[in-house]
Amino acid sequence: MRAVIQRVLEAEVIVNRESVGRIGSGLLIYLGVQQGDTNDDLIWTAEKILKMRIFPDSDERMNFPITDTASSILVVSQFTLCADVHKGNRPSFTKASPPEEANDFYEEFKRYVASRGIPVQSGVFGAMMHVNSVNDGPLTIILDSKEKVS
Repeated sequence: MRAVIQRVLEAEVIVNRESVGRIGSGLLIYLGVQQGDTNDDLIWTAEKILKMRIFPDSDERMNFPITDTASSILVVSQFTLCADVHKGNRPSFTKASPPEEANDFYEEFKRYVASRGIPVQSGVFGAMMHVNSVNDGPLTIILDSKEKVS
């Protein structure tokens, strides 16, 4: 599972000129599900995001995880995070999970995060989306559960 995490002041997903998900301060997460991902990958990714101390304290030092703030999460499915660009110039997406399986992981990821008390908004799986955001910092972190260390 791959995730791009951005700390934002605000973010919104628009589908067919209609807002489908919107948050104020929090995290914008682009989530890509890869073939071979398991529930362990999902839990590792979600827990890593929930526990990352990337929100500032009164001295502007990154000391707080999202669970210690009044922030929200906006999750956007993005199979292109699974692109392989090693050969040629056209990205290959063969490493991405099939849509039905990827959507199941995407929905479970949202449920898991919400079960930890974090308000969750989302895009529409498989839709052409426009994402507007104001990055805070800027702070952007990339996670890949295949590169996790025990």
